[in-house]
Amino acid sequence: MWRRRLGHLRPVVCGVEELRGRRREKEAALRKARREQQLVSKRLLRDDAPDESGEGCVVAILGEAEVQQFLRLAQRGTEEKDRERALVSLRRGLQHPETQQNFIRLEGSMRTLVGLLTSNHALLQLEAARCLHELSHSEQSAVAEACLPATSYLLTYLSGHSSDFIELCLYTLGNLIVESEAVRSQLLPQGIVPAMAACIQSPHVAVLEALGYALSQLLQAKEAPEKIIPSSILGSTLPQHMLQLLQPGPKLNPGVAVEFAWCLHYITCSQVNNALLITHGALSTLGLLLLYLAGDIQRTEDAGLELLACPVLRCISNLLTEAVVETMGEQMQLRDERVMAALFVLLQFFLQKQPSLLPEGLWLLNNLTANSPSFCTSLLSLDLIEPLLQLLPVSNVVSVMVLTVLCNVAEKGPAYCQQLWRGPLLPSLLNMLAVSDTEVVGQSLELLHLLFLYQPEAVQAFLQQSGLKALERHQEVAQLQDRVHALWQTALHG
Repeated sequence: MWRRRLGHLRPVVCGVEELRGRRREKEAALRKARREQQLVSKRLLRDDAPDESGEGCVVAILGEAEVQQFLRLAQRGTEEKDRERALVSLRRGLQHPETQQNFIRLEGSMRTLVGLLTSNHALLQLEAARCLHELSHSEQSAVAEACLPATSYLLTYLSGHSSDFIELCLYTLGNLIVESEAVRSQLLPQGIVPAMAACIQSPHVAVLEALGYALSQLLQAKEAPEKIIPSSILGSTLPQHMLQLLQPGPKLNPGVAVEFAWCLHYITCSQVNNALLITHGALSTLGLLLLYLAGDIQRTEDAGLELLACPVLRCISNLLTEAVVETMGEQMQLRDERVMAALFVLLQFFLQKQPSLLPEGLWLLNNLTANSPSFCTSLLSLDLIEPLLQLLPVSNVVSVMVLTVLCNVAEKGPAYCQQLWRGPLLPSLLNMLAVSDTEVVGQSLELLHLLFLYQPEAVQAFLQQSGLKALERHQEVAQLQDRVHALWQTALHG
């Protein structure tokens, strides 16, 4: 993820600008990796009754003849309750992949089910929609494409009055959207984005959560950056409404916020027009949400916080890479010691509860400090270097990111290096030079090089504390020879 090009370095030209260039290359590679780490999943909405969840009953696999029998009874039965029970039996059978295959092989089955979905009987409509929902959860793309005749009706029902029915339709559409490009190609011209823009104004939390799920599935489509996000999404009111739902305060709903924070993450990862999001106040909103999350964790230590913290951290990191941030002055709203303090509250929480999320916070810290002397000053003035160094032993990935942040600080000049050197940095660096991972060692050497450039007295202190032996250990590693030689020359002539 953080690939280095040590073999191409020349000792006489290893200056600050080259170090900055290499870090920019690594950050670009990291952003690309994160864009590729999309999470595609499906959700199943079932009642909590034992016979719905599969507990306390055995659901049989239905053959084609049985599927046909239930469909015929549901369509032509004389009693509405018998028709409803037939659809309930069909729906339970459709929980099995084998029944799903039998259903789509049966000629006219989907046409019959769509007819029941569009009937005048509310209970039959609901059960038919539930059957479609079971089908949408299939892992077979052929099953999803068989549902194509029903998607336009599901879309129409999003403007209905029953919040439960709208929720069911949204989850079904979300499952189908992610499975089939044919479904997406049909729904986009039919107006799924305007329908979603209307749904996002719903007062019902369950509808908003379902909408966030369906929208996130649409945004993860492989063609989204070229065909969906530029005109359909960014040309709608969805981004503004998403940011409103992420406003911190008593009205913030955690479940809804998680869904739309991930939606915003997928939009920012596409890098289509992040400048537009910034003009809508995305950095300001997310910065305030970061402060809110840090305060909330101090009060409650909620173990589920990472569900929201992760996409929020990623969104801010993505937006901070935009050149427009510097030109517009939007970043000024984040230039506050409170942001740095809040970030370290989250890092400590991750360290204790969810170490796998430490890279998310450190990636944001890297982007904050990369081009901002003010954030580097906050890091030093709040005495956060020692807490940062405490993260070094967590993993090699975390070590490299911590060292990269320290390089960001050191490259700001002599005054920053002087403050860095006063703390417990040297023992930590010597420990990092003793590890076997070449990337960790290389980043440690890069930090030492900056310190030697800006803080000449650091050379003597380094040599006195066995730094010479630490360097000699790595002289035989081919990839590090040029860098070691450069440092050695600096130490001799510094």
